[in-house]
Parts: sequence; structure tokens; C-alpha cells
Amino acid sequence: MTNGTRLLPTRMQLIDIGANLTHKSFDPDRNQVIDRAREAGVVRMIVTGSSVACSRQAKALAAEYPGVLYSTAGIHPHHAAETQTGDREALAGLLQKENVVAAGECGLDYFRNFSPKEDQRRVFTMQLELAAEHRMPVFLHQRDAHDDFVAILKEYVPKIPRAVAHCFTGNGDELDGCLELGLYIGITGWICDERRGGHLKDLVATIPLNRLMVETDSPYLLPRDLDPKPGNRRNEPMYLPHIVQSIAEARGIEALELAAATARTSEQFFALP
Repeated sequence: MTNGTRLLPTRMQLIDIGANLTHKSFDPDRNQVIDRAREAGVVRMIVTGSSVACSRQAKALAAEYPGVLYSTAGIHPHHAAETQTGDREALAGLLQKENVVAAGECGLDYFRNFSPKEDQRRVFTMQLELAAEHRMPVFLHQRDAHDDFVAILKEYVPKIPRAVAHCFTGNGDELDGCLELGLYIGITGWICDERRGGHLKDLVATIPLNRLMVETDSPYLLPRDLDPKPGNRRNEPMYLPHIVQSIAEARGIEALELAAATARTSEQFFALP
């Protein structure tokens, strides 16, 4: 093990579909974080946009690493109440920029309700409309809001190219609902947490391999079973091989096979060159 990760063969190339690399915790060493990820075999990363300002930062960061970093443009449900006149136009402009490969992060979060539910639903719908207009895939967030989430999505799924349920942590019925809608599924280090994510070890085996993608959601969701444990709680994309190994073990396949399949699916989903 190196830096707490279970390394995959060096020829393997992984794609982290969700990394919040504009987060302030990365300010002291962002370039080194990206370098460590690449050394670990994570050769491409999608930088998550969670507000208009964050989406602009994500796009700018991706421009510094052409062919390595890409970004999304969206408003997380936590920030729905902060949405201002002109934000829709701003997002529309970002979705037309080079290296911006998906709309979102968008969706519903009733677990914390940092924004009123009405605002969350309104801003979620607005972003689905934008994705449909610009024919962009969608990076989705949902927590404790499955029924409303599905009800809103049903109208738009036929109008958007593709959508992924990012950081899926739900139960079997919720997984079935997402798959029935045609969603792709993103799995994080939540699966490495025996307290909260043990159920995912059974569920992940039921996800079609061509609908599965992997992510760290850095700096959040540090895999709980890293050994040795890092000196702080910040997650990094370099830990993606560890997550891939955990998923592969749960599915009963080789990590190399899983890594190749998820990278191929990610390339197709985000239309990466």
C-alpha cells in the first residue's frame, strides 16, 4: 500500500467522475493533489461545479489541465435559495464552454434542507431544462428526496442525453428506480464505510457494468477502511484505486476489469475525447 491506497496495475487508467477540486481545503496543495492522483493511475477527473461561482472556478481549473481535468456547471440544492436573476443565463453560457462536460451538480437534498424544498425543486427543474436545451448529460444529487427526485426527472429523462445518480447511497428500491429511469450510477468511498455503506456491497453487484462509474467526491467521503489511515480527513482522487478495489471485490471481479469498464463508460457518458 502507498498513502493508504490499494494500487491498481500501473497500466490502468481511471476516471474520477466527481472531485470538488475547487474546495478551499485544496488551496495549499491543489497541484500536488492532481499530481498524486495521476501517479496513482487517476488520469482524468471531472471537477464538480456546485454554484455559478464554483462552476466558473471549475472551468478555469480544467483549462489549466487540458486533457486531464474537465468540469461540470450547476447549482447544488444546498445553494438553490441563493439563485439570482441571471444565473440561468450564466449556466447556459458555461455549458457551451470547452471542457465543460455536464450540467450539475443538481438535484434535491431533503436531509439538510439548507434551501427550502420549493426552491430546490424550482432550481433543479431549471437545470434539467438547460441540459435538455443544450443536449448535455446531467450530474445528479439526491438525498432523502427520492420520490420527488424521480417525479421531476421522469419528464426530462427523454429530453436529456444521459444522467448519472452521483454518489449513490440509497436502498435497493431506490436503485431499481434509478435504473428503471435509465440513470447511470456513481459509487464513492461510502461503500468502504461499514457503518453506513455495508448495504452497497450487495447492491453494487446488481448495477449493470455499463451503467457504473466511480468517484471520490473529494474532499468528502474519505474511505473509512484506508490502512494506514491518512493524517487528516480530507479525501483525494488518489484514493480512487482503493474504492475501485472495494467495488470489484463486492462484484466478484478483478479490479482491472472494473477499472477498464468504468473508464470506458465515463468516456462515453461525458463524451471525452
